[in-house]
Amino acid sequence: MMTVEESMSTKYQPLEVEKGKYQEWVHNKLFRPNGNMEAKPYSIVIPPPNVTGRLHLGHAWDVTLQDMLIRMKRMQGYDTLWLPGMDHAGIATQAKVEEKLAKEGISRYDLGREAFVNKVWEWKEDYASVIRDQWEKMGISVDYDRERFTLDQGLSESVRKVFVKLYEKGLIYRGAYIINWDPKAQTALSDIEVIHKDVNGAFYHFRYPLADGTGYLELATTRPETMLGDTAVAVHPEDERYNQLIGKSIMLPLVNREIPIIADDYVDREFGTGVVKITPAHDPNDFEIGLRHDLQQLVVMNKDATMNELAGKYQGMDRFVARKAIVKDMEELGLLVKVEEMVHSVGHSERTDVVVEPRISTQWFVKMQPLAESAMANQTTDDKVNFFPERFEGTFMRWMEGVHDWVISRQLWWGHQIPAWYHKETGEMFVGMEGPADIENWEQDPDVLDTWFSSALWPFSTMGWPDEESADFKRYFPTSTLVTGYDIIFFWVSRMIFQSLEFTDQAPFENVLIHGLIRDEDGRKMSKSLGNGIDPMEVIEQYGADALRWFLANGSAPGQDVRFSYEKMDASWNFINKIWNASRYVLMNLDGLTYNQIDISGEKTLADKWILSKLNRTIEKVTELFDKFEFGEAGKTLYHFIWDDYCDWYIEMTKEVLQGEDETAKHTARSVLAYVLDNILRLLHPIMPFVTEEIWQNAPHEGTSIVVADYPTFDKEFIDSESESAMDKLIGLIRGVRNIRNEMNTPLSKKVPMQINVLDEETERIFTQNQAYIIRFCNPESLEIGQNIETSGETVTAIISGGEVHMPLAGLIKLEDEITRLSGEAAKLEKEVDRVVKKLSNDKFINKAPQKVVEAEQIKEKDYREKLATVKERIEKLKEQL
Repeated sequence: MMTVEESMSTKYQPLEVEKGKYQEWVHNKLFRPNGNMEAKPYSIVIPPPNVTGRLHLGHAWDVTLQDMLIRMKRMQGYDTLWLPGMDHAGIATQAKVEEKLAKEGISRYDLGREAFVNKVWEWKEDYASVIRDQWEKMGISVDYDRERFTLDQGLSESVRKVFVKLYEKGLIYRGAYIINWDPKAQTALSDIEVIHKDVNGAFYHFRYPLADGTGYLELATTRPETMLGDTAVAVHPEDERYNQLIGKSIMLPLVNREIPIIADDYVDREFGTGVVKITPAHDPNDFEIGLRHDLQQLVVMNKDATMNELAGKYQGMDRFVARKAIVKDMEELGLLVKVEEMVHSVGHSERTDVVVEPRISTQWFVKMQPLAESAMANQTTDDKVNFFPERFEGTFMRWMEGVHDWVISRQLWWGHQIPAWYHKETGEMFVGMEGPADIENWEQDPDVLDTWFSSALWPFSTMGWPDEESADFKRYFPTSTLVTGYDIIFFWVSRMIFQSLEFTDQAPFENVLIHGLIRDEDGRKMSKSLGNGIDPMEVIEQYGADALRWFLANGSAPGQDVRFSYEKMDASWNFINKIWNASRYVLMNLDGLTYNQIDISGEKTLADKWILSKLNRTIEKVTELFDKFEFGEAGKTLYHFIWDDYCDWYIEMTKEVLQGEDETAKHTARSVLAYVLDNILRLLHPIMPFVTEEIWQNAPHEGTSIVVADYPTFDKEFIDSESESAMDKLIGLIRGVRNIRNEMNTPLSKKVPMQINVLDEETERIFTQNQAYIIRFCNPESLEIGQNIETSGETVTAIISGGEVHMPLAGLIKLEDEITRLSGEAAKLEKEVDRVVKKLSNDKFINKAPQKVVEAEQIKEKDYREKLATVKERIEKLKEQL
């Protein structure tokens, strides 16, 4: 068996530490539910990444937060399931494969539907493998035995079931409506797949001649190419300027088609000239006006946004080429009034980045109002979804209130083909789970469903639904927590909620934890165009997964963005290296102590009592913060306890005992060192799984893996406020002496006389009983502790809680300099007193803050005031000696 010196290198080497551990965990099936039916279930379904490429830092953040939750709950004894899976991502994946084929000079039409879909499946298998490799490097503890894909057989059945049921209830319908059209992908888009960007454009002011030749109507448009599809012009019914023209006609320029002048309340009399062109097939508002007035719907563009045969001489032109030509021709006809340049918001396809074209098209829709009302009503019940941060519930509710019908059909080949068939002769439509019996006489609808239609079913379709007797569905649904970014509340979270309520009568999850986006050091969103993206796998190669996970966990507050920087990664690595070195030192000094030999029941030093008390306060606070998803605050709490309390103070204080002759005391010190280290590793494990496993295996432990070890629990028996207060005074004393030595350039190796003048007997007792620590950390030539000690003028003074420390440094200081230094101390203390007083005078703070927080501030005020009084008194004494 190797010694600690042999098995733990002198420096933390993440790639060596992480090698092989994940495979071991998976091989031993440590990520599967524990099968304890007495335990409370806790389940998470992974937001399925798209099989379009490698995972980015945002994915790394997302899965880190989920893994932290599931690892903690697993250690707490919950029956945990974290279900992995991936999304087929219709438009995005098809676009990637078409792009790849285009480089080979092949289109999907050359291959045909079946062969093309097979090519996409090949792509899926390649990238699913890449994603699994990345999950492995991140250390995420998912149950691979339950991995799902949105196009697998079970999920396909769920999708068909939902479609058919919604259709039978009249909540899915087919019709010709204005939709968002992507001319590059040549498919419909839902509203939330459209990204609006500010672009340079113009208002083109035209004159349309009245049909009777008596004059003109002036109007303006940002899209002259659509005028070829105008079927009316509209004015407000109460606009006195145009009352006499309502019912008459204008002659549409360029195509010389007579169209009516209509009146409609939609028209804003105050905007522009109060006249608007109406193009029902190319504008959503015009479409509604067209329905009200029974106007013709003329589609003047092809699916690729070139002009069609109804565009006359502009046929075959790209829409933007046609725009320029139309403006030029209108100018030559004397019908162009002016061109008013402007910046306006224009919709772009989220996937292809081309300008979206509003287009009338026959599509499938989900009627959203009843589903949205159900989802909003549920938020008033005990089954409501809890949003963290809470403000995102408002975002969810506002979207539900203003939601439009959802266009769910996509003109793609990769996806769930719509379960509708049309009779080849009669055109009759059939909707069902399977096609009609005489299938040879029918053709299936060629369109596929929006990717989000299947993703909306993810929390329950992955659990075996529609089989409601499925063991997983009965045990793990509804799920416990969903973790996702705020950018897909509309896309995904909202849809999961209303679909789950519709089909299971339950919300799909109890909690939704919303995190922000990963940005670069300058706060910019990471993107290919900016070239500022960071590959998480490259970060892991350099720093290790645990360091990346610590940064992602420690830098986050719910709902907030986080900025990535290599400086922060350096700090993460340094922290783990600190833990590594401290652990290595502790383990090398345990003298063969086994887990069963750990005994913390014996007589303990002040330091022992203090560290055990601080440990239990840390356990209580970290557990509470994890349950509130305040991971950043939990990280800060752990950092300060580990680095400051355990490494910098407690380990140093045990050296005095371990170098002594008292074997009983040494055993207690070793036991406390091992016990606290063991608890630290367990507390850290959800965040840093690899390094904690490595150290734990080298430390005294029980069980096979820290993955399934018990999570620490708070034990109030260890809380010792007196020891904490005493140690705070002791640490304050040592820091005060160190500060003086630094300021006076007097190294610790140089012995200096010390006088500690205390204000009360309790402080005197603490310092007297713990002289060994004072001697070890302050190295005094002589040490005097007491009340009302006479000191000479030529001393440097450190003001501490409960008294003051005097160090005679004759020849090194001047009284004037010491007065100046102490005056600076007084100014700092006055600021602290002022700050605390203001805080305690704030009614909001007093009424809302927890009682223990208020009490802590009151204690600070008392301490600051005592120190301030002591400093002022010392200054006055020094002034008397001048």
